[in-house]
Amino acid sequence: MRAKNYLKKFIEGIPKAELHLHIEGTFEPELMFKIAKRNGVNLDYKNIEELKRAYNFSNLQEFLNIYYAGCNVLINEVDFYDMTWEYLKKAKEQNILHTEIMFDPQTHTDRGIMFATVITGIHKALTDAKIKLGITSKLIMSFLRHLPEDSAFETLGQAVPFKDWIDAVGLDSSELGHPPSKFERVFQKAKEEGYLIVAHAGEEGPAEYVTEALELLQVDRIDHGNRCLEDIAVVNDLVERRMALTVCPLSNLKLRVVEDLTKHPLKEMLDKGLFVTINSDDPAYFGGYINENYIEIQNALDLSKEDIIQLAGNSFKASFLNKIEKSQMMNKLKEFTD
Repeated sequence: MRAKNYLKKFIEGIPKAELHLHIEGTFEPELMFKIAKRNGVNLDYKNIEELKRAYNFSNLQEFLNIYYAGCNVLINEVDFYDMTWEYLKKAKEQNILHTEIMFDPQTHTDRGIMFATVITGIHKALTDAKIKLGITSKLIMSFLRHLPEDSAFETLGQAVPFKDWIDAVGLDSSELGHPPSKFERVFQKAKEEGYLIVAHAGEEGPAEYVTEALELLQVDRIDHGNRCLEDIAVVNDLVERRMALTVCPLSNLKLRVVEDLTKHPLKEMLDKGLFVTINSDDPAYFGGYINENYIEIQNALDLSKEDIIQLAGNSFKASFLNKIEKSQMMNKLKEFTD
């Protein structure tokens, strides 16, 4: 028990980065009801408790249905600011020094909200966080894969005036039936425009999707990637490329990607030499922010202190910070662990 308590406190204190975080997925029920009231939007749930009870999902699609419904209350720039700021305050509490945040513009533009409204609110919060909280950040614009590639091209065009605010382009939403190959042309265009590339692959989709993301989208990082283990050739390719995987344990549990955290493949992935990081994905919906993900997976897999240090170090090394910034972060990690 003492060992577990020690590791829990160690996890809570260790400096870390978060690389797989959907800002719309940090939308806590309390804030959702507050903004809904402010904007005169009626939710389908009577109160916070009823909404929380709805957070029992059998698969990714069931989660997405509630996720998109919650986004409907976000209308004004201040709404996006408030949502982002609440996450950043939590990040500060959990000793996140750097975060790389995804946002889904199509979720909002498809219901008539201006792209500028969405990104300006988020950007202002990220700017304030650097000044007031000491948290650095990168912004990832994600395409919704259940929509046509033409829609992604339209979003890429809408982003042009805000290019200096966006560091990478990603791919998320319903994976099954929407392979990375569906978006090969738009990602080629994004890469030509200088964006870094990430994509969800191998969460519910097969290992083949990981290969498509690597070869067709030419990703700089894979989000999730769990199912790469089903194909040793894919594992070997990822190891050879030193390709980072942004794994999200509590998300995998909540969405039934794994039935039990003791069966989560994280330790196996580490043992095979995969470049793994721990992240929270959509913490408001999945029962925990980054520290809770570290703590729960440590308990389930009996991870060692050395494993935790490696995972925290991986989070900085896999980030899109430059070499000098990464070195500064690693020095802070070393100061904590020495």
